Amino acid sequence: MITTIPQNSAFKWSYRLYVALFFFYLALPLATVCVFAFNDSVFPSLPWEGFTWAWFFGDQAPYIGVFHERPILRSVVTSGVVAFWVAALSVFVGTCNAFLFVRHDFRGKGFLYILMLLPLIIPGIILGISILVFTSNVANTLEDATGLWFDGLRPGIILVILGQFSFITTFATLVISARLQKFDPGLEEAALNLGATPWGAIRQITLPFLFPAMAAAAVVAVLMSFENFNTTLMLVGSDAPLTITMFDRLKLGSTPVLNAVSLLLIVGSAILGLASLLLQKK
Repeated sequence: MITTIPQNSAFKWSYRLYVALFFFYLALPLATVCVFAFNDSVFPSLPWEGFTWAWFFGDQAPYIGVFHERPILRSVVTSGVVAFWVAALSVFVGTCNAFLFVRHDFRGKGFLYILMLLPLIIPGIILGISILVFTSNVANTLEDATGLWFDGLRPGIILVILGQFSFITTFATLVISARLQKFDPGLEEAALNLGATPWGAIRQITLPFLFPAMAAAAVVAVLMSFENFNTTLMLVGSDAPLTITMFDRLKLGSTPVLNAVSLLLIVGSAILGLASLLLQKK
């Protein structure tokens, strides 16, 4: 709605109704998942059998809660490890990329920038297959030449980290670059005039200025890593992250324990998202 254009009351109420229905449409599936996480039934569907915490804390079959499901807990730990390294690598490389694209002009800069953005438009499953085929060919070549086994180039946690990092670092670069463009280089020059070294000026002046964007990029990287499925599915090994474990469990038949896991993910994502917004506002 363009607020500067006069609108009659019927149009205003129609627009408000449309907005309300739109958000209701978005929230209804999430609310349904959350509600049935507390249903006292082995089936995540109607009828409602009563309220229970068993799908969170139960330890007797068939009511095995999420906190007693060892496969799910292991997958949460695996997802946490993957998310940590993906966030760390993405923020580090994204910061370097931000300095490269904002502070320097060189031949081929535009082409290199387009290459950095390509992972955003390539479907995740295509990206995963491409990485898998490439690393498998490299591993086969190295193994034939050396007789050694290169586990890091085979499906597994290392390849999952590299696969997610390959596109999540683009988001980190964009977030940090937007912050760096607002920085006044004169502050660094003043620090240099006062005797600071080039690295000292960056460490004491520029990086603290970039910290809110770096922290926000880390939060975004963690959220994207936790929810990624397409790319991870192509690169996963024996240690499956949470999304893959939930998918495998769903193929065997859905139970309210998956609703409980989803509810915990929604709450965790909301907290991290709120933290990201607060950091960006700061």
